[in-house]
Amino acid sequence: MSALFNFQSLLLVILLMICTCTYVRAVAPRLIDRNKEGFLGLFWMSARIGERLSPYVALACISMAVTLLIQ
Repeated sequence: MSALFNFQSLLLVILLMICTCTYVRAVAPRLIDRNKEGFLGLFWMSARIGERLSPYVALACISMAVTLLIQ
């Protein structure tokens, strides 16, 4: 089933994108910072969300991992 039709899979894809963009921005900031507008701006926004809301993103990742392990 596609991640668009399964809500849990959609949340997992969004969390992975946020975590990946935050990590890439920490390692190579110019790679993310040069694309602040357009479609690639989604990666910049995801990195910002990961930086500013990192405790909440971490809790969401842990809760997603627990729900995947329980299933």
